[in-house]
Amino acid sequence: MVTKITGCDAQWLDESTLPPLLTAAEQLAVDEAILDEAESGQLKNTVVRTWQAAAPAVVLGSSSELHKEVNYDTCTQLNIPVLRRPSGGATVILGPGCVMWSIVTPYRDVPPLEAIHAAMLDPLAEALSATGRNVAREGTSDLVIRAAGRAKKISGNALRVRRQSVLYHGTILDAFPLELVGQLLRHPPREPEYRRQRSHSEFLTNLLLGREQIDKAVRTAFAAWGNKTTWPHQQVRQLVESRYEQTSWTERL
Repeated sequence: MVTKITGCDAQWLDESTLPPLLTAAEQLAVDEAILDEAESGQLKNTVVRTWQAAAPAVVLGSSSELHKEVNYDTCTQLNIPVLRRPSGGATVILGPGCVMWSIVTPYRDVPPLEAIHAAMLDPLAEALSATGRNVAREGTSDLVIRAAGRAKKISGNALRVRRQSVLYHGTILDAFPLELVGQLLRHPPREPEYRRQRSHSEFLTNLLLGREQIDKAVRTAFAAWGNKTTWPHQQVRQLVESRYEQTSWTERL
C-alpha cells in the first residue's frame, strides 16, 4: 500500500516493539528520535504509531507558557508530571483513555503547512468516521464530533517541521476523565473560533471507540501495513536525559 503523504510505503511501529511501561517523557523522545532519523536521511519510510500514557501527564507545546496554561500547583499536589514536547500548539493532558498518535515523514520537499494538516487530518477523519462516528476537521488542526449543531473536540494535533522531515502528532480522546482537564489546565490564551469561550468540560468529548478500533483507523488512514521492528533506543535515552527530564527545558517559558 502507498500513503497519501509522500508516495513512500508507511510502516507501523507497534507499541509492543518498545519496552513496556515507557514513561510519557520517553515516548515524546521516541517521536523526536525518529524525526532525527528522518532528517538525517536514515529513515526512508513514513513511520506511524500510537501509544498511551500509563498515568496522567501534562504536556506543554514548545512555545507554551507554563503558568499561563497550566494549574501548576494542582499538578504538584496531585504528583502529575509536566513535560514539554518539541512541536507547537497548546498544552494537553495525556493518560489512560487518551490515545496518542504520531507520524514521522521524510520529505524531499516539505509541503506548505496547510497541505501537511490536510494530508494528516483528512484521511484520519475519514477513517474514524467509517466507524460510525461523525468526525470532521475543525480549526487549524483539530478533529471534532458534530452533534446537535455543535462541534466537540476529540483530537488536538501539532507538528514540528524540519528541512526534510515532519513530525505530526496528537491526542485522541477515547475514554478520558474529562474533568481532569479543567483541574489541571487554565482556559487557553488562544482558542479556535468554533470553541466560542466554552469551558473544557463543554468543549471536549470522548470518542468511545476503544484502542483496537482507533489503532485500526490510524493504520487504515495512512496505509501503514508494513511493520517497523527497530527504534532508536540510544537516541531516545540521550534525549530523555538531556531534555525531557530537565526542568530547564520544561520550565523555559
